[in-house]
Order: sequence, then C-alpha cells, then structure tokens
Amino acid sequence: MATTPVLIPPTLRQESCARRQPCHCRPDSAAASVESMNAQNITVIGLGQMGSALADAFLAAGHRTTVFNRTPEKADALVARGAVRAAGVAEAVTASELVVVCVLDFAAVRELLAPVAESLRGRVLVNLTTGSPEQARAEAEWAAEHGIGYLDGAVMTTPPGVGDSANMILYAGAPELLAEHRVTLAVLGDPVDLGADAGLASLYDAGLLGLMWSVFGGWLHATALAGADGVPARDFTAVATRWMRTVSWFMTGYAEQIDAGEYPGADATIDVQVAAIGHLLHAGEARGIDNRLPELHLELMRAAVDAGHGGDSYARIIEAFRK
Repeated sequence: MATTPVLIPPTLRQESCARRQPCHCRPDSAAASVESMNAQNITVIGLGQMGSALADAFLAAGHRTTVFNRTPEKADALVARGAVRAAGVAEAVTASELVVVCVLDFAAVRELLAPVAESLRGRVLVNLTTGSPEQARAEAEWAAEHGIGYLDGAVMTTPPGVGDSANMILYAGAPELLAEHRVTLAVLGDPVDLGADAGLASLYDAGLLGLMWSVFGGWLHATALAGADGVPARDFTAVATRWMRTVSWFMTGYAEQIDAGEYPGADATIDVQVAAIGHLLHAGEARGIDNRLPELHLELMRAAVDAGHGGDSYARIIEAFRK
C-alpha cells in the first residue's frame, strides 16, 4: 500500500487597470497625510476604477493631484475631493514632475503621450497600465529617446486595496527613480523594486496572476470535493489557508532546487506523490467532481517517473513546463 508523503511544516508566523473600485476608507492605509511642505504635484492620467483609486490615494495623502480622463465626467468625484481637473493631456503632464498613467492598454498610453513627448521631457513617467514585458521594454526605450524618466509598474491588488501598505506595487525600470520617489509612491502600496529591466514588473504580474488562477482552481476543486460530503466552504477554507503557509514553505525550498538545477527528493518524491494523487482522483470520481485539474498533475508526474525521475522532488516538474 502506497504511503502518503510525510509533511513537516515550518514554524507558522501573513490587471489591466480596467479590471481592477476605489476605496475611501483604509484603516491600515499607508496614505497618512503628508505635511504640506512635503506635498508633491502629481498627475494621474486615466480614471477608470484603478486610476481613480490611485488618484484618491494621492489626495488622501495630501498631495496636490491633477487628473485627466478623456471622459471628463469621470474626474468629478475626485475634483469634489480637491483634485485639479486638466483640460487636456498637455496641461496634465506640465502640472507635475511625477506623471502616473493607468489606462486600458499600452496602445492607449502611446496615443495619449506621444503628442506631448516634449512636454514630458525631464519628468518622471510611472506607467501602471497592464501589458506584456515586451511592451514595457519598448515604452521604456521610447521614454529614454525623449528624455523621460520611466518606471513600469504592476498593481498587485484590486482598487479597494490601493493605499494599503500590505499590498504590493511592483516597479521595474530605473531603480534611482524609484528610490527618489519611493515615499510618494508608497502611499499607493508597498513599492517593490524589481530592478532596471523595465519588463520585469509585467513579467511578474503575468506569472503571479497565473499562480493565483492555479491556486483558485485547486481550492475550488478541493472545496467542491469536501462540500460533496457536506463540509461548508468556510470551514474547509479555514484549514486550507493554514495549509497554504506550509505549501509556501515547500515553494521556498523548491526554488533553491530549481536555481541549482538539482531536485533531491528528501521530503517527498514524485513516485510517492503519484500514489497519493490517486486517492484524490478516486475521491473526486466517487463524488462526481470534475477531475481534469488533478488529472493534469498526474499526467505531468507520470511523465517525470517514466523519464526516470520518480525519486526526485516535485520541483523536477518545472522541466515539463520549460519544454
């Protein structure tokens, strides 16, 4: 009879802008009011849900905030709270040293900013629009050609989370610019510096969203499985979120193996996990649960075993994704 892997947990200790709703009460917010002498002139271009949340966070922190949106009515609520409405893009960018843009896509960024490139010269452009790493690198090159400081960013929360220091804003592109404006940008969330390659924020964003959807898929499958026997989703999830801390501990160890290119199976080997996942598939089948997700995991595990890597750790599966 196959044995399930013994898990030794560690000591436990916590999109495109168009897809992410402003929140005006932030009990744990980083957006504490700044002294008037430290207030900056900041421009926010693009007032969808995310752009509005960004502008609101700057306002809440006491910064002099100029806003622009092609549909002017979207600025009304912000203007009522003290923002300055710019009549056009040129007026918006010349109002501030720091210009934040958050619109539908990179094509919209270029359409808005190309005509005012000379007005942007010498200023810092923070692009929080979601796009691909290649688009971000191209935008950084365009900015450099026009003498514009450039930071590309990814907001790793939905609009209600903007302004909470528990949430990350990823930045890539010129570390010295992030260092210079870190205090100001910190009112949006915790600034994470990914380095000089302007494409890295978009790359991390894509990867982290993929991780999120995979976690959601696994959680929903497991919740459906437990729910078939009458377990409430809330009860199962309370245990599942604690389990995720252990999973993150495994990930940290596996990351070292991946970087080294060596996959010792000291904790739990793939061949043992092939046996363990069989129990999951049997339980799902008996309860009429869609098993396509764990079947994919089993397919990847079996391929590794067939290739002679059954004694390796689960981290070995990365080689299947690399192909």
